[in-house]
Amino acid sequence: MTNTERNLLIFQYQQSKADFYKDLTANNWKIYIAHNFDETFALLSRNKFLVGFCLIENQHDDIFWQELRKFCDKFPKINWVMGLSKECLIDTSIYSNSSCFIIDYCFDYFVLPINIEHLNFLLGHAYGMAELAYSCYPKFTNCQSFEGIIGTSMVMHKLYKQIEKVSKEDLSVLIEGETGTGKELIANAIHKHSRRSGKPLVAINCGAFPPELVQGELFGWEKGAFTGAHSRRIGRIEAAQGGTLFLDEVGDLPLLQQVNLLRFLEERSIVRVGGTEKILIDVRIISATHVNLLQAVQAGKFREDLYYRIRVLHLEIPPLRTRGTDIELLVWFFFREFSRNIRRKPRGFNAEALYLLQQHDWPGNIRELMNCIRHAVIMSENRLLTPADLNLDKRHKERSIKTLEEARAEADRETIISNIQSAHYNMSRAAERLGISRVSLYRLIEKYGIKI
Repeated sequence: MTNTERNLLIFQYQQSKADFYKDLTANNWKIYIAHNFDETFALLSRNKFLVGFCLIENQHDDIFWQELRKFCDKFPKINWVMGLSKECLIDTSIYSNSSCFIIDYCFDYFVLPINIEHLNFLLGHAYGMAELAYSCYPKFTNCQSFEGIIGTSMVMHKLYKQIEKVSKEDLSVLIEGETGTGKELIANAIHKHSRRSGKPLVAINCGAFPPELVQGELFGWEKGAFTGAHSRRIGRIEAAQGGTLFLDEVGDLPLLQQVNLLRFLEERSIVRVGGTEKILIDVRIISATHVNLLQAVQAGKFREDLYYRIRVLHLEIPPLRTRGTDIELLVWFFFREFSRNIRRKPRGFNAEALYLLQQHDWPGNIRELMNCIRHAVIMSENRLLTPADLNLDKRHKERSIKTLEEARAEADRETIISNIQSAHYNMSRAAERLGISRVSLYRLIEKYGIKI
């Protein structure tokens, strides 16, 4: 038993003759007693408690248990130990309330009368576990964000500066990045910082509609333009008048609609499907894609003239695996978000789970991480989330098994990148450091797909 005095909240509903406080004080507990909900809220607001003892000696109705749940929801970090009378467990209706409360909120419980040695043991164990969980919980309880984008790594700070720059220019922007990196958040940030922020931001996912419906979604239609067109419909381009049009997954746009979009960008006017009137449009275009559009152009799947129309300014969104400490920042952000309204909520992650979260490659990026944490928080029965809850331990082991050729290729790639960076991108100097010719260096760059 530690010699340090520890705060203990005792919620002893209504007055009681029970007298066990002296024994707890002798075991280095600093006692705070509340006899009703108002007193309990007042103590919880003024003091920090890691553990509490809830003493329920009489049967109570549904309203009492609802109130009890309310203040436990507001202070989720407290490990509660419950002592309750046999009567609370005998009555079937009361049993439902008390047992559900124990399962959802309590670290442990026992049936009265109080055995002081047993109570000291339970409280000490609850305090120790709360202390461990609290130490695992990071200091950044309030994540700083840039327009909803979470990240403090160097690559993200560089991206924030780029967003501020492109926001000031009323030019088309192409955002490229892997699936799940948050391209729509970037588009929102650009719009919010632009001179068009007071006007609408209208988004359309170009890959979400069948080819025959894309034109109507973009340009709208007149009444009677086709079967089922019972009234005029304003398209997404027209709806964005004066503001910003966000073309998400523009790389999935069918070739025929690429022609129509190009014509709009050149003429800055549209004609609704089934109409004849030209409508002048003033919008800024922000496009996003996970496809390498330059390769799509070379393969004949994307028009070159449209590519250069939408790529006046360009942003590359870094994948999550390159963002270092941002991974843990996002892990805790999503953990807090998803555990907020969960009754039986975990208290955090064990050390192995945190390690695997940081080591995982995250091919689905932030969207994959978000779904992983959401699933674990909802489904786990553990007080600290484990690799099994995250389902990452198996994937991590499978990923760690590499062939000798893969390991060599990875080592070569890292060595080449490191030498190019240390040579400040002087290829001749980098080649000299590596002991190879400049031509050989370029061949290796192409072989390993290194972006300079």
